[in-house]
Amino acid sequence: MARHDATLGGKADGVDDPMEILRLATQGGEPAIRAIEESPTKAEVSAIKVAGPPVPGAVAALEAAHSSGRKVAVVSNNSTACVRAFLKLHGLRHLVHEVIGRTAYRPDLMKPDPHSLLLAAARLRVHPHHCTLIGDSVTDVEAACAAGAMSIGFANKSHKGLALAAAGADAVVTDMTTVADALASSPW
Repeated sequence: MARHDATLGGKADGVDDPMEILRLATQGGEPAIRAIEESPTKAEVSAIKVAGPPVPGAVAALEAAHSSGRKVAVVSNNSTACVRAFLKLHGLRHLVHEVIGRTAYRPDLMKPDPHSLLLAAARLRVHPHHCTLIGDSVTDVEAACAAGAMSIGFANKSHKGLALAAAGADAVVTDMTTVADALASSPW
């Protein structure tokens, strides 16, 4: 960041969230955002090799959604390449209909903006009001609310439950097996 703009480099110093770096890069104009975007994308794709398996219950939830005829889209602030590589590595691509990663060079469209959710709903040919986002961050819940979708907050860390509920999650779970069980036992 500092190579493109010294002031932005100072703002970015000490920021450890690559998504926040991307958001800051927009202040440096198009050349900065184009240069900065490539770095996290490469790092994300490399990181999936050491990221470990999907969280417990996630595969069962995907399988339950698939078995019940529900369509699944993965909507992420990470790059599409990263998400696709993760799904391929773990043999899950057949369970996911659409992958919507962050729009290149447009960090302003990352969640909490509803853009990716609306795009996923359009590609799945489902009205957003008939969609449910399962996410582990406040920005996920905020994006779902902005899109008019339901949301399930996944409190994968003990401190997240209250924040997800306060953000407006329609439900909060601490285990993806809960989602899998609900999908397997509930009709449309």
